[in-house]
Amino acid sequence: MVSNEPGSGESELLLSAIDNSGRFLDDKSSDVMRLTSKEMHRPMKIAILHTSFVFVSVEPVINNLIAELIPDAEVIHFVDSDVLATVVREQGISTRSEERMTHLAQAAEAAGADIIFSACSSLGPALDVAARNVTTPVVKIDDAMAVRAAAEGNRIGVLATVPTTLAPTSDLILAKAAGLGRTVTIEQRLCAGAFDVLMSGDRELHDSMVMEQALELAATVDMIVLAQASMSRLATLLAEKTQRPVLTSPRIGVEYLAQRVAELVA
Repeated sequence: MVSNEPGSGESELLLSAIDNSGRFLDDKSSDVMRLTSKEMHRPMKIAILHTSFVFVSVEPVINNLIAELIPDAEVIHFVDSDVLATVVREQGISTRSEERMTHLAQAAEAAGADIIFSACSSLGPALDVAARNVTTPVVKIDDAMAVRAAAEGNRIGVLATVPTTLAPTSDLILAKAAGLGRTVTIEQRLCAGAFDVLMSGDRELHDSMVMEQALELAATVDMIVLAQASMSRLATLLAEKTQRPVLTSPRIGVEYLAQRVAELVA
């Protein structure tokens, strides 16, 4: 069985592969890793697990990053569009929700995926369960971001637009910090209703709601972590307005995915 949950040793490995901009480096150069057909004997099949349609029909950021960094990969999508809503409704991850994510991962494995990439931070703990029930490697979108936050932050603000993302992201950062021998404090901030606004198509209102909460949060923290990839396009603007480092998961997460793919084809 493949171990898919980074421990302290893997946290250190992740950290050593991140440069000052937060990007993963190839061991052989200072360029961000980009895999092409010359490095891959055949197209690697990457299965992306989704818990809503946000990265399928609303925000194309993950697809765009994979096209940029792993351009010859074959990408397949597996969506349970109701499980996130169920977790929000039940205010936590039930055994049944864990089973649903396990079934999604097993479907990806049955489809011949070489590696599984989870695009949902809210269901992170359920993905840990799913990873133990498949032999295909599983990469979570926020693993690498959590390592960087744990390594560089002291008072870390975790900003989310879905309430069930706050605890998993905070717990992941704390676990990575413990693995690195560091102590950090976490302040959670929920931008209530913003995710529903985004899914309705009103990006402008979503963005203004997130900005308002980020500005308030910046007054008491030295780093802001965007707990959901759906806020990633705001990272640069938020950093400029708050004068705080702002971490977001898509690019750093896909760069770690590219690193894992490189290990598989080596």
